[in-house]
Amino acid sequence: MIRILISQHDYFNRLRPFVALFKHQNKRMKTQPSSLLFIFLMAFCSVQGQQIDPDINNSAEKIESKVIEWRRDFHQNPELSNREFETAKKIAKHLKGLGLEVTENVAKTGVVALLKGEKEGKTVALRADIDALPVTERVDIPFKSVVKTTFLDTEVGVSHACGHDTHTSILMGVAEILTKHKDKINGTVKFIFQPAEEGPPPGEEGGAKLMIKEGVLKNPDVDAIFGLHINSGTEVGKIRYKPGGTMAAVERFVITVKGKQTHGSAPWTGVDPILISAKIVDGLQTIISRESPLVNEAAVITVGKITSGVRFNIIPESAEMIGTVRTLDPKMRAHIIRRMNEMVPAIAKAYGGEAIIEFQNNTSITYNDPDLVKKMLPTIEGIAGKENVILSKATTGGEDFSYFQEVVPGFYFFLGGKTPGTNKAASHHTPDFFIDESGLLLGVKVMSQLTIDYLNAQ
Repeated sequence: MIRILISQHDYFNRLRPFVALFKHQNKRMKTQPSSLLFIFLMAFCSVQGQQIDPDINNSAEKIESKVIEWRRDFHQNPELSNREFETAKKIAKHLKGLGLEVTENVAKTGVVALLKGEKEGKTVALRADIDALPVTERVDIPFKSVVKTTFLDTEVGVSHACGHDTHTSILMGVAEILTKHKDKINGTVKFIFQPAEEGPPPGEEGGAKLMIKEGVLKNPDVDAIFGLHINSGTEVGKIRYKPGGTMAAVERFVITVKGKQTHGSAPWTGVDPILISAKIVDGLQTIISRESPLVNEAAVITVGKITSGVRFNIIPESAEMIGTVRTLDPKMRAHIIRRMNEMVPAIAKAYGGEAIIEFQNNTSITYNDPDLVKKMLPTIEGIAGKENVILSKATTGGEDFSYFQEVVPGFYFFLGGKTPGTNKAASHHTPDFFIDESGLLLGVKVMSQLTIDYLNAQ
């Protein structure tokens, strides 16, 4: 006997004509209703998403406990950007144990491995970031990080407060599964374990930019790249995605304001750089509120730090402001930066001082290739369930996966890591950041099947 389970309302509605036809013809026909049942089943399958390969599914289920074990080890032993020495050793050891062609010390501490399938074809890259953050963990879990280090001359705790430990563990699991089933692969898989996604230390190169500079997308040339990010605010079992611009370009800026030092009791005898700084902060916001077409995409200018002065009764000689610009549209990005360059020195001059602004690009726009998203979406929907795959709005967070996408088509999506039923989840980059490990299995399954389906659809 064949049981057919239809759980999704839209699928059932689309199948009503086939159900009616089957019932009508079955009453009329005395023999061989099985042929009509076959037609019914084919129609049912045609409206479903691409289903996961049973072998891949079974392998993922079996490896789940190992993925969680790896994650806990990385979580308990976090390392900052460009300092992921032990993390890289553990990754390389695992990949070598699988018999893969492994390259170490890529972009300082990165690890890259190649898996060649049974047949020739395209090359797909899968990327996971491996660095932690200078954040002291407060979550009370058995594998809590108690690591401390010195960051920018300050003693800080270190923790995986953005979930990169889960990304690394998921990709290690995917590497093991695909190696076991390389007979299903037409082409080559390049596993990229990237350091310094959070940005290299001052004065150093690192991250995706340096990996690209060192040729990670070459030999063999990569045709497409996939990546995921665990999300503490999305429930386990769900996936969020967006074609086109999905995460913001990020610029860091530094504004140096020069005034004239004087006694605090006689401000008219000097030029106040703190006052000028306040006017600049106020002025910059008008670029967003009065000049940016926010109905198209979001944009943000934030001043996060102002440093000036030494004493209550001294107007200082200078001030420094540090902040960030977030944009999701290239034209808006160019306009905002141009206007900041014009406005900052002009405001300072209007109040008798001087100011210069310098920019540092941290990430480009994380741009999901629309054609690639359309092509691979059925795979994600088939594994997670269409009702669990959510088309989302863009975010103003940044991700240096964007640099890979400037070179080859890429698809970057968000994996649920929030315990179902939880009302509020701590944000990423905070001491209370928490991930439900039961969400990792879906990441392993999706990344494994995406790879196979992309390569085999050639």
